[in-house]
Amino acid sequence: QVQLVESGGGLVQAGGSLRLSCVASGVTFSNYGMGWFRQAPRKEREFVAATSRSGGTYYADSAKGRFTISRDNAKSTVYLQMNTLKPEDTAVYYCAARRGPYYSSASAAYNYWGQGTQVTVSS
Repeated sequence: QVQLVESGGGLVQAGGSLRLSCVASGVTFSNYGMGWFRQAPRKEREFVAATSRSGGTYYADSAKGRFTISRDNAKSTVYLQMNTLKPEDTAVYYCAARRGPYYSSASAAYNYWGQGTQVTVSS
């Protein structure tokens, strides 16, 4: 059974930082591309960042220069380091796993999803 479990969300002031983690089980993690998405209230889920199984990375424009995605295959974990947070970053953040070597910004390309972790940025 595949499980993705996110952690690290919380309440932070604008300008602060958070590090999200997502631990995968039930899959050979190194065979999967991984992504982070987010969904704010009354908005559609949107792409944030992704990494290929070889460690290549890709970011949404809103995340470039502030967020960093990384992975540790030995720990079956993908991270999202978020710096200089803004109130508009407030959302539930989800990690997702995609079979194959590449990353994708399309949510439909992902096979498995976590339950999400809430990030709230106060102004």
